[in-house]
Amino acid sequence: MSQLTDEINRRRTFAIISHPDAGKTTLTEKLLLFGGAIHIAGAVKSNKIKKTATSDWMEIEKQRGISVATSVMGFNYGDYKINILDTPGHQDFAEDTYRTLTAVDSVIIVVDVAKGVEQQTRKLMEVCRMRNTPVIIFVNKLDREGRDPFEILDELEAELKINVRPLSWPINIGAKFKGVYNIYENSLDLFTPNKQKVSERVEIDDVNDSRIDDAVGTQDAEKLREDLELIEGVYPEFDTADYLSGQVAPVFFGSALNTFGVKELLDCFVQIAPTPRPVQAEERKIDPTEENFSGFVFKIHANMDPNHRSCIAFVKVCSGKFERNAPYKHVRSGKVMKFAAPTAFMAQKKNIVDEAYPGDIVGIPDTGNFKIGDTLTSGEQLHFKGLPSFSPEMFKYIENTDPMKSKQLEKGIQQLMDEGVAQLFTNQFNGRKIIGTVGQLQFEVIQYRLLHEYGAQCRWEPLSMFKACWIESDDAEALAAFKKRKHQFMATDREGRDVFMADSNYVLQMAQADFPKIRFHFSSEF
Repeated sequence: MSQLTDEINRRRTFAIISHPDAGKTTLTEKLLLFGGAIHIAGAVKSNKIKKTATSDWMEIEKQRGISVATSVMGFNYGDYKINILDTPGHQDFAEDTYRTLTAVDSVIIVVDVAKGVEQQTRKLMEVCRMRNTPVIIFVNKLDREGRDPFEILDELEAELKINVRPLSWPINIGAKFKGVYNIYENSLDLFTPNKQKVSERVEIDDVNDSRIDDAVGTQDAEKLREDLELIEGVYPEFDTADYLSGQVAPVFFGSALNTFGVKELLDCFVQIAPTPRPVQAEERKIDPTEENFSGFVFKIHANMDPNHRSCIAFVKVCSGKFERNAPYKHVRSGKVMKFAAPTAFMAQKKNIVDEAYPGDIVGIPDTGNFKIGDTLTSGEQLHFKGLPSFSPEMFKYIENTDPMKSKQLEKGIQQLMDEGVAQLFTNQFNGRKIIGTVGQLQFEVIQYRLLHEYGAQCRWEPLSMFKACWIESDDAEALAAFKKRKHQFMATDREGRDVFMADSNYVLQMAQADFPKIRFHFSSEF
């Protein structure tokens, strides 16, 4: 086996997704703890302690205790190299999460045992289903009162439209929570509430072992045996192939805050999760084991380091080996580029890397060369597809409140729009700048970051707008007539493409009916 194949087989690249507050960031921290990547887990909730969660490092995240940007963390665990992408759960940042899902090979979904499946989780699951991404579910917060585990399993199947198979099973929940039986490895883990160390494990031969009775008491031991018998009866035996094809989701139970059930999840995950998979480009399918390097930019982040106004493009390596200072072709511009300081991430700590393999995420300093979706190759003309920009749902005019700082504002908007968190349109009628986002919180984040990272002040002015639609037509006359009639509602996006700003659903439907030769698109990919 070649070194390349070896490295590919070691890699596991996945995203952790969930509804806000289900404990996603806490789980990420505990996984890092087992990988030896951090030595003490920061309490995500407490703002009193200066040590905040490793993966939430942007100023605004520390203040609010929420994740607003996907962070990338890599670490070694045993023989495996693990790359975690922690995504924002808040739905205003869904677009960042959708894009991240194009860069991972599998997903762990975190569900709160009391709240069950929530709206946002459903949406993200649809994206996984579209791409047949394998999913593992972690039911969290078992040390709190919640719902019956069987009820949760039924809800997961109904809401996420996927078959589930428990690979661990809780003994009681809430105040009476005693531990978890590991079905995958036939072992019993006893729970002692402690946030810093791992609870003890009882070695047993099978579920009828009397040591279970000694550990949890006869009554709970009997209930556990009944539950397990029911599980074997109801759920087909776990088959890795079904998981890899996205047909079945294994389910684990635990409490991330108490570091409980996390190691079981990780141990099983590294064994069954997929290695980096082939990626579909427009031209052909690209196999990770190919000699030639290829990769795509799935995210751009401005100001990773507040002391330097730098942008970083996150590149997912798809095939071959990425090497520092090697010449690579930037397909969109046709330029050949060399990267002297590519980095790998441990949240905000960056290390310069000499090489990276398929599945790895490399950070490349960006001085404005990159856009989301750009391809880098060893020379071949390739275009990776599937990085959509959705049509925004909220719009506001952005106005400069400090005329002395218009340059800073301009640059700030430019860089923040490169990240793809929001979209910029320029009204063709009056030249005013319009920002479109998918959620209210985006506006606050943009305003906050413009002020704190660029020293620019802006204010928002309301704009009642229903949808932004990209328009095109094969008939130049029809297009000209449309733009003339709708000139007050026409804008251009950053690429200079025509965008029709419909102020209501009715207006949009009328426009579609009146101008049959015009095509209306609700995503920038067409």
